[in-house]
Amino acid sequence: MITNAKFVHTNLIAKDWRLLSRFYEDVFGCTPVLPERDLSGPMLEAGTGISGARLMGMHLRVPGFGGEGPTLEIFQYAEPAPGSTPAVNRPGFGHIAFSVPSVLDARAQVLAAGGTPVGEVVTTTISNGATVTWCYVRDPEGNIVELQSWS
Repeated sequence: MITNAKFVHTNLIAKDWRLLSRFYEDVFGCTPVLPERDLSGPMLEAGTGISGARLMGMHLRVPGFGGEGPTLEIFQYAEPAPGSTPAVNRPGFGHIAFSVPSVLDARAQVLAAGGTPVGEVVTTTISNGATVTWCYVRDPEGNIVELQSWS
């Protein structure tokens, strides 16, 4: 085990980093962590393994952890690789999740801000008796977000 490890951020590669950042700010209350990034050159090429790599973007502090909490790093590459639509059952990172007071209200806000539904809102009780209401939605670029509320 790596001692003293600390979760720092999750990276999301965007088609339009400014629009996607604004979505997460407006809908979930994420806050910008300056400075904005515009990176290129030999170090980025070496680190990414991509010749001629250039990326732009910024970090957004996720809500609920204070000023030193983890961030959502939203970057856009100048030349993105082709990709497929994320799916909840595709191996690899599947989604990010936000705890919200009301899944129905949060889902409506995501949809009003340009997101789309994946499934329906469901409520289930797990083995310890706790109940969770949850659903999956997509942000405006198709990335999957889980909304959940525990009781």
